[in-house]
Amino acid sequence: MQKILVARPIFADVIERLKQHFEVEWNNGDVLSADELARRLADKDGALTAGDPIGAATLAAAPKLRVVSNMAVGYNNFDMAAFNAANVLGTNTPDVLNESTADFGWALMMAAARRIAESEHWLRAGHWQKWSYDGFLGVDLYGSTLGVIGMGRIGQALARRARGFNMRVVYHNRSRVAPEIEAGLNATYLPKAELLREADHVVLVLPYTAENHHTIGAAELAFMKPTATLTNIARGGIVDDAALAEALREKRIAAAGLDVFEGEPNLNPALLTVPNVVLTPHIASATERTRRAMANLAADNLIAGLGEGPRAGQPPNPINPEVIGRARS
Repeated sequence: MQKILVARPIFADVIERLKQHFEVEWNNGDVLSADELARRLADKDGALTAGDPIGAATLAAAPKLRVVSNMAVGYNNFDMAAFNAANVLGTNTPDVLNESTADFGWALMMAAARRIAESEHWLRAGHWQKWSYDGFLGVDLYGSTLGVIGMGRIGQALARRARGFNMRVVYHNRSRVAPEIEAGLNATYLPKAELLREADHVVLVLPYTAENHHTIGAAELAFMKPTATLTNIARGGIVDDAALAEALREKRIAAAGLDVFEGEPNLNPALLTVPNVVLTPHIASATERTRRAMANLAADNLIAGLGEGPRAGQPPNPINPEVIGRARS
């Protein structure tokens, strides 16, 4: 029987599914160090991960490893050049979290715009004594301009939500989406700098790549309106968190909502010192239905990728399908 490692705690019923096909080693505790992860993978044929870094050194230490299934849409934790060189298949879990993530992005954007977290902290601290006409004045969403950077599945889901708020939608993407998609979303393509100048609310939903590192830095923040908000539900590293904290402190933009951070779970301590930012611990997809769907899809990918089950050899979501069927090198 083939051996797999489940590197993170996941739903016990998903583990039982995997046990029908494999000998399963399950890490149901803390995140594994790089050395411990490599040690546990040494005799494994497959692995189910959730953001654990897998690079050339880890693959070299696990000569039998043929499939690594990531329980996430993003896979910047995988060194795909190393995967391809070793003929190791990587998979991910797109689509099943689109709507939940878009819901959360909208909630985070609204919380930032209407100063919800800031005012709650103030209330809990016992400061509320009377109503004031100018208490915690925020910025409107209704009738404003939404700027989406990254018009993929989740970006399009956000744009659909903008209809109910009578918002103008502008977007920037590596390449323009099809004209019929633009028309259906009533969305207008703009160069990034122009989008940043025009948008009242900017939401980031692009994948992390070397090219996308610090897509929003000091120069980009300088383009934004002082009344604008920035929401990041994409990946840490897309925003220069230090530059953002400074812009927030100096009120060069109104507010921000962040679900992801550079170096998470650590975060830039400067973000904890500014009141006009809403901070959440990478939970945009965190509904039970969605996380169960992600875990089961990750299991489907692993089962099929290792030649088991009704879709043997045809995992639903291969990242590098060109390696399927090749011998491990």
